[in-house]
Amino acid sequence: MAHNCSPVPLTSEANQINRFLSKESFAILEQAMKRSKYEAGSHLFWEGDAAHYLYFIYKGQVKISKTTEEGKELIFYLLQKEDFFGELGGFDEVQHSFTAEAIKDTEVGVISLADLEATIAKDGRLAVEFIKWMGILQRTTESKFRDLLLYGKTGALASTLIRLTNSYGKLTPEGIQITIKLTNTELANMIGTARESVNRMLSEYKSAGVLSFDQGVLTIHKLQDLKDVVSCPDCPAEICRI
Repeated sequence: MAHNCSPVPLTSEANQINRFLSKESFAILEQAMKRSKYEAGSHLFWEGDAAHYLYFIYKGQVKISKTTEEGKELIFYLLQKEDFFGELGGFDEVQHSFTAEAIKDTEVGVISLADLEATIAKDGRLAVEFIKWMGILQRTTESKFRDLLLYGKTGALASTLIRLTNSYGKLTPEGIQITIKLTNTELANMIGTARESVNRMLSEYKSAGVLSFDQGVLTIHKLQDLKDVVSCPDCPAEICRI
């Protein structure tokens, strides 16, 4: 239910790991990375693969998703430039619990878990900053589930639209334009519901003047109306993200 009043431009660093690591700490982390490129539509890893690496996005976009037993896709995150992601495990061999797909041509820095652990162990400041970043990720995930559990599919859609304005919002005279194009099926996959339900809810919002959509581009006209659906407490943008 964490939502920020002001939209964050696409190029903002409000949601990225750089906000939590000092320049010195990030430079140390970056030295242990190797760069790799992925074409749009290719996969960085699949659900069930051994989780030996973490990834930092230099450019492009990555979709994090999971497939249910019924074959339905659930989209967890749409990551962008300067996001850092991967599976941080415990004491046993860890497998990826989600799939990462490049939705644009993407370049990433790759660091193995072993190198990450060794790097953190050598620098106490980096270790503290990294722990703070992990705490933000946990709060972000918890807030998404909270919206769904407390306010159902209607609240989950409202929450998702608010998060999209923070992660991909561009302020225009008409309202906040979401600069990433999403189909209604993709929106449905973000909240675990049917496309028909999203069609209906978006039509209701459009009739009420809350939003409009044109050729796959959503514009939010009445952000406060969406916030009212989930009793928005206006939490920081680093938590209110997609």
